[in-house]
Amino acid sequence: MQTPFLTLFQAAPTLPARMGRSRSEPNGAKKRTRVVIIGGGFGGLTAAQSLRRPGLEVVLIDRTNHHLFQPLLYQVATAALSPSDIAWPLRTIFRSRPNVQVVMGEVQAIERVGRQVVLAEGWAIPFDALIVAPGSRHSYFGHNEWEAHAPGLKTLTDALTLRERLLLSFEKAEQLKGSAEAQRYLTFVIVGGGPTGVELAGALAEIGRKAMMPDYPSLRSANLKILLLEGTERILSAYPPMLSAKAQWALQAMGVTVMLNTKVVQVTPRGVSTGREFIETANVIWAAGNTASPLIQSLKTPVDAAGRAIVRPDLTIQDDPWIFVIGDAACCIGTDGKPLPGLAPVAMQQGRYVARVIAKNIPPDRRRPFRYVDRGMMTTIGRAKAVAQLGPLKLSGLPAWLIWCMVHIFFLIGVRNRLRVMSEWIWYYLTFRPGARLIYWKREKLE
Repeated sequence: MQTPFLTLFQAAPTLPARMGRSRSEPNGAKKRTRVVIIGGGFGGLTAAQSLRRPGLEVVLIDRTNHHLFQPLLYQVATAALSPSDIAWPLRTIFRSRPNVQVVMGEVQAIERVGRQVVLAEGWAIPFDALIVAPGSRHSYFGHNEWEAHAPGLKTLTDALTLRERLLLSFEKAEQLKGSAEAQRYLTFVIVGGGPTGVELAGALAEIGRKAMMPDYPSLRSANLKILLLEGTERILSAYPPMLSAKAQWALQAMGVTVMLNTKVVQVTPRGVSTGREFIETANVIWAAGNTASPLIQSLKTPVDAAGRAIVRPDLTIQDDPWIFVIGDAACCIGTDGKPLPGLAPVAMQQGRYVARVIAKNIPPDRRRPFRYVDRGMMTTIGRAKAVAQLGPLKLSGLPAWLIWCMVHIFFLIGVRNRLRVMSEWIWYYLTFRPGARLIYWKREKLE
């Protein structure tokens, strides 16, 4: 039987001098056990919120100063919502939690032997227990040079970049009206038919035709082309075939061209090559795959093909019972023998599980394996259009869309954000006029 980590360390090491002493630690008192969490996403945030036991000092590290509600990120990219509607400052979330310290920094490496994480800013933070939840980035399957021409959607910066490209494309098409080159700026290619790709395609079709085109009377709605490229035989492959078919039908009814069994072989400044044809476009959006954070490599633990750490049933890595990996960075096998999907509910349940293990100081040989409780999944396609699978219940259309709206409003942090998003959705539902169509500065140069 292995010894619980609380007895492995007589005292948790202090933070660097620049960070100061523990906020509730009197002189001469025994220092508290330190839990370091890397990543303020769904998994890391949930773990930090759940670690409330006295005697625990929690240090939450993130490269940004906010928690991002990623399921609605595409709505920022398509100008339906503003960035502040789906993000909340981490320090504000934990202002009433004196045992939680928030550090804005970039973790460069994890030193297992030295029990510390090294930050790019040039200093280190020691830990007794570590929760690694750095999330993931989009994968270009060995063609990272494509990213310059086909940005993905993972951060607020990504969303704002895409929004700017969208708005500038309409401006460019307006300047080139009547020419063949204008069509290239009105053609949008989305690579990947998963939830992100489907939601982006639906939002672009709806906002492009209903909201953008009326502002550009010289442009014709028929010239707006949105193509969704999927490499397999159906979109939303994680859903039952019936719901995938309904989602495809809904997209096509909105004017989206769905191209199945179509793989991208080249991305250039002029467009996309599928092997069968070359699609001229100035707008390629990548939603085809994910890869784990390179930080996982510093753990020196086995990884899967996507770079995720292969974790044990208690979400720890090999040979270290107090280093946990959760969320998109973990390859965790579910009860069906398949890796769990990179979804927010998975990360949140993992965060609560790990927090409970640490707070109760459960030794490795007494831990129950993590079990994910699947409460369903849902994807919105457009106004009053969605698909949802909730256990045995399969829904589509307006009922699925209403459930999707309620669930996403509920999980937003803060009453202000919930009210703002709800009011924006009601306004858009009634008027088809999203309110975030401003170009603040021109960073992108469309080719």
